Amino acid sequence: MTRVSFMLLSIGTALFVALLAWQGLGSVASLLAVAGWGLVVVAAFHALPLVIDAAAIAVLYDARAPRPGAARILVARWAGESVNSLLPAGQIGGPVLMVRYLTQRGEALPATAAAITVSTTMQAAAQIVFALLGLALFGMAATAGSLTRVGEPVLVATLVLLVVVVAFVRAQRHGVFGRGLRFVSQLLGRRDWSQLTSQADAIDRAVRTLYADRRRMTATFVLSLVGWLVGTGEVWLALRFLGHPVGWTEALLLESVGQAIRGAAFAIPGSLGVQEGGYLLLAPLVGLPPDTALALSLAKRVRELMFGLPGLVALQWSERRSQRVGAAPLPVAD
Repeated sequence: MTRVSFMLLSIGTALFVALLAWQGLGSVASLLAVAGWGLVVVAAFHALPLVIDAAAIAVLYDARAPRPGAARILVARWAGESVNSLLPAGQIGGPVLMVRYLTQRGEALPATAAAITVSTTMQAAAQIVFALLGLALFGMAATAGSLTRVGEPVLVATLVLLVVVVAFVRAQRHGVFGRGLRFVSQLLGRRDWSQLTSQADAIDRAVRTLYADRRRMTATFVLSLVGWLVGTGEVWLALRFLGHPVGWTEALLLESVGQAIRGAAFAIPGSLGVQEGGYLLLAPLVGLPPDTALALSLAKRVRELMFGLPGLVALQWSERRSQRVGAAPLPVAD
């Protein structure tokens, strides 16, 4: 963990603890106790958007060429999400390990890295549309005062996501992998980087090919957006088990705007503290007590643990298995 990551994690942890202390740990814990085994149902429901996200990756592989099976892509997506949720690796750690997992199993590096890179970008783009939908709902439900108090920070969070996505797409179109590797090689020197830069250039070409394929780009974007919309069910279910049921529109508002706030705080591991603050900010709009809003955020954290810890164990087992059998050279050609 870098110093910056440690500092951001410390800030998030401090905010998280302060919000718990402010609302009272006892009242929040009692709400989670009311949910009981319902939290397991919430966690199980998350398998549905996870499958949809895996499908958004699968459609980016050329159907005419060999590609990984659906189960393998699903496990890779599960492991990547586990890393992003539970480890201080930023949002880049998950995609990197997804690529590593698939290439260790013989998948071609350029096609796999391009598919993961583009799907991650399109998922972020779909999240922006999802957030804008939430903002539209918010605008219809909010009073003038709450619109100013809550709408402005949410709009800022959405704009931050938009700037990041646009910058990332531009970098990909201009050969971010090849240029980045050449820059690093110039800094370090001495070593022959020709094979690595050749692979990086192949990834850049594969990425540009995907962006030129409107059919596959449309398919991955639509599937990503559907995944975000289906994820609303997690909030809807969690609040029912917490004893404060809401309608689908209110759940959609909480999930879309809450995810925008969390996404804008991508630099903080797990968006710790920021997610909780976001739900507290949105709670009055749907008539939730503050302690219920905080319990909702913790219910989602419980789901991350229930899904993420087995994902990390599976990833570690995969790494050890690859080390035992000896990692094969990464296939370069599609």
